[in-house]
Amino acid sequence: MNIPMVDLKEQYAQLKDEISENMLAALEAAQFILGPNVQAFEKEAADYLGVKHCIGVASGTDALHLALVAAGIGQGDEVITTPFTFIATAEAIAYVGATPVFVDIDKDTFNIDLAQVEAAITDKTRAVIPVHIFGQPVDMNALKTLCDAKNLKIVEDCAQSFGAHINGKQTGSFADAGAFSFFPSKNLGGYGDGGLISTNSDKMAEDIRVLRNHGSTKQYHHTVIGYNSRLDELQAVILRTKLKHIDNYNNNRRRVDETYKAMLADTDIQMPLDNGTGHHVYHQYTCLHPQRDKIMQALRDKNIACAIYYPIPLHKQDVFAADCKDTVLPVTDSVVQNCFSLPVYPELSEDKIKIITDTIKTAL
Repeated sequence: MNIPMVDLKEQYAQLKDEISENMLAALEAAQFILGPNVQAFEKEAADYLGVKHCIGVASGTDALHLALVAAGIGQGDEVITTPFTFIATAEAIAYVGATPVFVDIDKDTFNIDLAQVEAAITDKTRAVIPVHIFGQPVDMNALKTLCDAKNLKIVEDCAQSFGAHINGKQTGSFADAGAFSFFPSKNLGGYGDGGLISTNSDKMAEDIRVLRNHGSTKQYHHTVIGYNSRLDELQAVILRTKLKHIDNYNNNRRRVDETYKAMLADTDIQMPLDNGTGHHVYHQYTCLHPQRDKIMQALRDKNIACAIYYPIPLHKQDVFAADCKDTVLPVTDSVVQNCFSLPVYPELSEDKIKIITDTIKTAL
């Protein structure tokens, strides 16, 4: 048996007829750039997230980048963020000429440590990018209180947290802007690249719509230097179809979590923590154990997928290492030495989870 990290084929099979019908309708309409499906998806996503505006862009990386531009972050500014995330978070900071300042993470949630955020604020700090890592919401109420007091912008990195919420308030609705990715493996994923920016600011929304379309407010009239970053019409068709199922998908990811925890209860593996701060949606199922490599080899020997998210923290990546030579982040360093991720997707069956957990227990 082969058990993948995520089974996109199985999910597609369940939606094939609906996707095919909607895709053919879009092809026949032949409005491919910022067409009716993009506009409808933006409205549907805004309604779901509980925000005034959603703006589709070409990728999650572009969502972060354009949100920072619209927030006025630029050369000479510092932006505090986590080192335990995909590099896009820090790339976006560098794109606008600002400096990423990495602070340590919480040992249980793997999210940015808010006490470390406060300690890292300087007179150059202009913004914070919290990452809702693996679908676990950051304590946004506490972070917003801190940032409001310091007059700092917040851009939520929601690439892994579509549908995660805190007492019903969705990630992406707390801050100046939220940035989402629709990479195929995401909880809400397209069949290619795509991204979304959420905001309650009319001004930011207006600016982002101009920025994503070559700085244009009217065809062949350009008011600023912009970008070519538009959500594709055909991706919007797929995302509209899948958005209707997102709560069911996330509930099934939570079922997978409950099953893993029940079946691995007699081991000393540190399982993902749902600490009650928010509604975790388990984009990745990341655990800790000092015998990580032994566990992963056993899984691979049985054709069971596993992965390390993330093997090298951002402050130790070559591109940032010289500027971060004095940065010491002991919790992050410990986590990257012991973390490993197991398969998690809505369609993962109890029988397959038992094969995975039996393999792990045998290895230990």
